[in-house]
Amino acid sequence: MKNAYQLVGWCAFAICLTACEDHRLSPNASFPERINFVARRQYPEGIAYSAQLDKFVISSVTQGKIGTVTTDGRYEDLLSDPGLISVNGLKVAGDRLIVTNNDQGASDKSAPQTTRQTAELFIFSLSTRQLERRIDLDDLLPAAEPNLANDLVITPDGTIYVTDSFSPVIYKVSSNGQASILVRDDVRFTSPTFGLNGIVYHPDGYLIVSNTGQGKLYKVDLKNGNAVTEVIGTGALPGDGLTLLNNDLYVVTGSGSQVAQLHSNDNWQSAVVLKRDTNGYFQATTNVAVNNQIFTLNGRIGEVSAAMGDRSKLQSNDYSIQRFR
Repeated sequence: MKNAYQLVGWCAFAICLTACEDHRLSPNASFPERINFVARRQYPEGIAYSAQLDKFVISSVTQGKIGTVTTDGRYEDLLSDPGLISVNGLKVAGDRLIVTNNDQGASDKSAPQTTRQTAELFIFSLSTRQLERRIDLDDLLPAAEPNLANDLVITPDGTIYVTDSFSPVIYKVSSNGQASILVRDDVRFTSPTFGLNGIVYHPDGYLIVSNTGQGKLYKVDLKNGNAVTEVIGTGALPGDGLTLLNNDLYVVTGSGSQVAQLHSNDNWQSAVVLKRDTNGYFQATTNVAVNNQIFTLNGRIGEVSAAMGDRSKLQSNDYSIQRFR
């Protein structure tokens, strides 16, 4: 967007984000193994869970809106904004919903001036459904450089980190709303196709990110000058979304056909694949931890890639959420 747009309310938002993300406050009630739902042309890429709403929250690549899904498969629109073009990653923290806004050319709202030139954060109140803050990230890059804000993670001190899939950077947004580039790596973070994707924060003070095009995971040590090192030992692993649960990393991989459970004994210098769940996934994107279990979104993301240049092909309405087994 290459402009600044900010709203009041950041102080309350920052205080809220010092708490953990909402999915860690999930209920103890059992969730079904699979949740099928219908959402017209939703093409959801991101998933979170709101304890406040008692529902999953999902994004939309094609319509620039956010919806909810109950455990019995009822979809409902939650909120939108005229500035939202295409929503990928999202997180819930208390009463706040934080989403990435981008434009890869697949949205009904896509335009030549925003396609591959949009990287933003939107912060909404779940109580009021109103936009509280809009933070420009692409303005941190040269105007000619392509960008796409993809996934995000919130740390305990309220800092937000965001991956960019078209530029080799990770953005940082401090708890007072100041945006900057945390780290740029033109070797490890680049890709001729799709670069940085999923991101998680480890409580020992580092990030783990996936580079889809390279098929690798990277560790970014926040306590050591943001040093970037490859997580070795997994073999080729073209990851999409990531979720860290009980020190195991769950990676959506295989073009969305499976979820791999990884474990590390050396602070993620290396890792091994403990298990691959290959049943029940189709063009999956990312996952979330709820009730100490992993739930993965089947968002038909492959159809989005195949339809580039002809959005009229994006007509699917059936999606699902699959529990890791």
